[in-house]
Amino acid sequence: MADPSSYRPKPGEIPDSPGVYKFRDEHRRVIYVGKAKSLRQRLANYFQDLAGLHPRTRTMVTTAASVEWTVVSTEVEALQLEYSWIKEFDPRFNVKYRDDKSYPYLAVTMNEEFPRVQVMRGHKKKGVRYFGPYGHAWAIRDTVDLLLRVFPVRTCSAGVFKNAARTGRPCLLGYIGKCSAPCVGRVSAEEHRELAEEFCDFMAGRTGTYLRRLEKQMTEAAEEMEYERAARLRDDIGALKKAMEKNAVVLADATDADLIAVAEDELEAAVQIFHVRGGRVRGQRGWVTDKVEEVTTAALVEHALQQLYGEETGDAVPKEVLVPALPDPVEPVQEWLTGRRGSHVSLRIPQRGDKRALMETVERNAQQALALHKTKRASDLTTRSRALEEIADALDLDSAPLRIECYDISHLQGDDVVASMVVFEDGLQRKSEYRRFEIKGFAGQDDVRSMHEVITRRFRRYLAEKERTGEWVEDDAGTDGQPGNGLKDDDGRPKKFAYPPQLVVVDGGQPQVAAAKRALDELGIDDIAVCGLAKRLEEVWLPDDDDPVVLPRSSEGLYLLQRVRDEAHRFAITYQRAKRAKRFRAGPLDEVPGLGETRKHALIKHFGSVKKLRSATIEQIQEVPGIGRKTAETIAAALAGAAPAAPAVNTATGEIIDDEEPETTAGASGDPVTAGAPDERRGQER
Repeated sequence: MADPSSYRPKPGEIPDSPGVYKFRDEHRRVIYVGKAKSLRQRLANYFQDLAGLHPRTRTMVTTAASVEWTVVSTEVEALQLEYSWIKEFDPRFNVKYRDDKSYPYLAVTMNEEFPRVQVMRGHKKKGVRYFGPYGHAWAIRDTVDLLLRVFPVRTCSAGVFKNAARTGRPCLLGYIGKCSAPCVGRVSAEEHRELAEEFCDFMAGRTGTYLRRLEKQMTEAAEEMEYERAARLRDDIGALKKAMEKNAVVLADATDADLIAVAEDELEAAVQIFHVRGGRVRGQRGWVTDKVEEVTTAALVEHALQQLYGEETGDAVPKEVLVPALPDPVEPVQEWLTGRRGSHVSLRIPQRGDKRALMETVERNAQQALALHKTKRASDLTTRSRALEEIADALDLDSAPLRIECYDISHLQGDDVVASMVVFEDGLQRKSEYRRFEIKGFAGQDDVRSMHEVITRRFRRYLAEKERTGEWVEDDAGTDGQPGNGLKDDDGRPKKFAYPPQLVVVDGGQPQVAAAKRALDELGIDDIAVCGLAKRLEEVWLPDDDDPVVLPRSSEGLYLLQRVRDEAHRFAITYQRAKRAKRFRAGPLDEVPGLGETRKHALIKHFGSVKKLRSATIEQIQEVPGIGRKTAETIAAALAGAAPAAPAVNTATGEIIDDEEPETTAGASGDPVTAGAPDERRGQER
């Protein structure tokens, strides 16, 4: 625990201007990012008597070992820089909202020649129109199914689209009138794009135009006694109205707005957002956060706005944002939102009428979300704390192991030997810090020797940088533990192998534990505990102990160690299988020096198969674009010296794939495994 006075800036050093500041711990990792209208006044608040600080703020300043700042011109720039640094450094003491689910969106890929309507999750892509988010994917599909009657936009994948274009036959939706079938030329690309734009307009809330147009067409058809056409238009109108009924009108003036509500207690806060477009609720989402810093409702709202609109531009930022409390000051935030949208954005608290009534509904949803989250997590928090305490007691540790690293070795009968490192912090997975290794020191199967190599490589880099810099910094090493091209000791991001664990767990018994301990001893590391978890009896082995530590089967500590061990095993197996699959898919063209993927595919496309390419003359090979005389001679020589491959087998069907069928350098499309390949049964893997 550091004394804040030990790193307090000298009087007069801190400028009295807007800026963003970072607190770093003793390992140079950024633990808190903040902004201020006046850096001098804000930072002075952190260096007062510890007894007068909020408990969370007191914990932060005593964990920190240094503070630094960056001066900016305006508060808007400070807001943007604060958001960028929080996203980049992931500070442990900052409010970080986490989505309670991965919300699906209705997406229209306007960046394609023939736009496609589909369900999308995850990060938004440029050139794609998004609507939502929705609570369930089936809600999107129901809406799309209704709208395809009126807007028959393509919904098929790229593979289905290309196959239909090749065969000249549309899919089922094309036959039943729910797709305009641009794949077979029923409509042009321009006509199909117009349909997609009309679909987007309808989803954006401009519904009245299309309903009036269809009603007029239906009346005209009836007057001309085209009753079948009038009936179809009547059904189309019914489908549109049914789709509209799924989102009832909540704001009569066709408002575009986002409503944000917050429910909080001393430890946690839940945020709910309703997206209203054209007066109708088009989407809903929610976040939950731990209040790891002293934060007001207004500050929670400001963080939510950063999270919600930090990556958005244009119409994705609505004209009006309604909140329960205004950030202080509000002008920079409103100016920032206006800049993101490109036109004025109103940020205010609703006081009366329909908007106030809807805000109360959003607030009830936030309260329910917080109650549900606490119900789910209460036992989890208690369980994790108890598990860490039980591990500390069982292994006789000075404190609970807040960071645990687990290592596992995986191979297939001695081939493709790899290792994994997984990290658990506070009893939870820290997947961004997972690492994987290739065993390079020797060939063959030796789990004990492999474990020694992995532990040595992981901690050698850790010690080398500590000795070189005199402090804990991070290294730009590769995923296999080898040195990288340089250091990044100023960015504070927790990458590679810079952050030490309190406990190292190895998958195995006495021999693996002894190897790991020996590696640490050889490096002079004596402040990191080591243990192993053997699979057979789930015994915990400690170095230099002849008898294992046996935890009760109902122990939460044993359960956590099992989760850590099983995750390391899964991560290692995944990497080992990927390496093996890549090796199995290698073809004879991979052995030709200087032959890239583009020319490999050109050769296969020209000749149809490797067998036909092998029988071709040098002159025939030269006919392929990009292949010169010298390259053709090299290809012919390489294929002449390569033995014909054994028949390939499709593992899904058991069918032997004819060598005359088109191939790729990565194997057949079904990823067949060549006959005679090592047994892939789980019992053969380690």
